[in-house]
Amino acid sequence: MVMAISVSDLSVARGGIKVLEGISFTLASGQALVLRGPNGIGKTTLLRTIAGLQPPISGKVEATPESIVYAGHTDGLKATLSVLENLNFWAQVFGNKDISGAMKQYELTTLADRPAGALSAGQKRRLGLARLLVTGRLVWVLDEPTVSLDRDAVAMFAGAVRAHLGQGGSALMATHIDLGLDEAAILDVAPYRAKAPEPDDFDGVFL
Repeated sequence: MVMAISVSDLSVARGGIKVLEGISFTLASGQALVLRGPNGIGKTTLLRTIAGLQPPISGKVEATPESIVYAGHTDGLKATLSVLENLNFWAQVFGNKDISGAMKQYELTTLADRPAGALSAGQKRRLGLARLLVTGRLVWVLDEPTVSLDRDAVAMFAGAVRAHLGQGGSALMATHIDLGLDEAAILDVAPYRAKAPEPDDFDGVFL
């Protein structure tokens, strides 16, 4: 298997405070890894660090350049553009032209001409997730991807992930939802919670 991501002894911080430390794992092509842990423990911070959106405190993240696409809590949509225009925009950003598969996977064809701002929360989320399919990126890093989705839409997403893995892609996700992906491994980040700075460690509080 081709290695997609290698994380070695990684420590990450939110707002200058270390939240997770000593995390190591590898993710290969065709594999999915689901992050679990209580709210606020630092899953979002970890994902943002792995995606290259913020630097780690220590440790290393290794991945093929330009292989990662990140989807967070926001859907990344232009409200005044239609569903079709939004997907075409993202496809062009990543040098692709065909959006038909993404439209079909998330059942967006009947909504093609509707402005994104007029969509329901669930429809916006489906459109936001459809962006992943037009990027051509092999590694999906996803933070709570099923927010606002109903049961049918969750199944659409799970199907898209399963197809992505089958094509040699990989997925790293933080979610509390059981997606029915038997092939997905679970990583509980709770044991990696960072120790709070000592009261007299003035400098450590601001690292």
